[in-house]
Amino acid sequence: MKPVNVLIVDDSAVVRQVVAGLLAATPGIAVMAAVADPLLAIERMRRQWPDVIVLDVEMPRMDGITFLRKVMQERPTPVVICSTLTESGAKTTLDAMAAGAVAIVTKPKLGIKQFLQDAADDLVATVKSAARANVKRIAVRAAAPAAAMQPKLNADVMLSPGGAPAPMARTTERVVALGTSTGGTQALEEVLTALPRVSPGIVVVQHMPEKFTAAFAARLDSICAVTVKEAERNDRVLPGQVLIAPGGRHMVMRRNGAFYYVDIVDGPLVNRHRPSVDVLFRSVAKAAGANALGVIMTGMGDDGAAGLLEMRTAGAQTAAQDEQSCVVFGMPKEAIRRGGAARTIPLGMIAQEIVRL
Repeated sequence: MKPVNVLIVDDSAVVRQVVAGLLAATPGIAVMAAVADPLLAIERMRRQWPDVIVLDVEMPRMDGITFLRKVMQERPTPVVICSTLTESGAKTTLDAMAAGAVAIVTKPKLGIKQFLQDAADDLVATVKSAARANVKRIAVRAAAPAAAMQPKLNADVMLSPGGAPAPMARTTERVVALGTSTGGTQALEEVLTALPRVSPGIVVVQHMPEKFTAAFAARLDSICAVTVKEAERNDRVLPGQVLIAPGGRHMVMRRNGAFYYVDIVDGPLVNRHRPSVDVLFRSVAKAAGANALGVIMTGMGDDGAAGLLEMRTAGAQTAAQDEQSCVVFGMPKEAIRRGGAARTIPLGMIAQEIVRL
């Protein structure tokens, strides 16, 4: 099988050395070059085009976002952003995702070498997944992670088996639960900007690190008719409002009488994610039952598949984004395989399904 050719673009010699070493040691991956800035990358790409680019954001001579846009215009290619995680830099990295990057690998300002070595498995998995991404979908949208070797826990660690009130057979309020990962920032933007101001209450898990979700929610709020915010503990699930789970914490939906609200809780990684789609979906199944719609969207892995099946068993409407419109068809494919998705729908129809609810 042809190896995945990776180009690393980062002004840090340490990052270039460590990332190149980790990837080169992985069967099925070949590092074609590791360069210090985008201009050197452009020169190298004239001789050979990479399958995946691992890209920093802040670099000399040309910033990573400008370079990313050039790549997506000339020849759409999967790009993994490897960026320092700071609150002030969150908007910059979100801009990169909007420009077409498929994933984010965060790196701290200090202890970068040790961090990258500890997160080697996640970095490798992200690069391999990026190589399989639907770059045509990435280009269209651009124009318009977990610690290594952690045990893969399921949502049982966050949801007690008993004690929750049974869902009401029918309430006047409906809720929508959306779960997504790789490619999800662009997909959510397409769905949420298409919604009218009067829409069912929506709860969302997008796999995203701490400090990115607040900026992501603020950006969506500025361009959507519905209100979008990073969820806080005891927030009501209200019509016309979208609550996005904060990065680094789980979001659980609960019921109080006929009303729904969310709890934001600490806990271990579930399916190697925090927040986890499974935690949200399974809590929605318990709290809302048939009064909910669950949609699993683009992303790698299987987070959300078990939760969507539990929602369907509880009487909720369920759907998976179709393969043609996904950047990565991993999560929807697994949900379909397990029987959790009652049907598949293209990305462009998800907003209509929400309104129909």
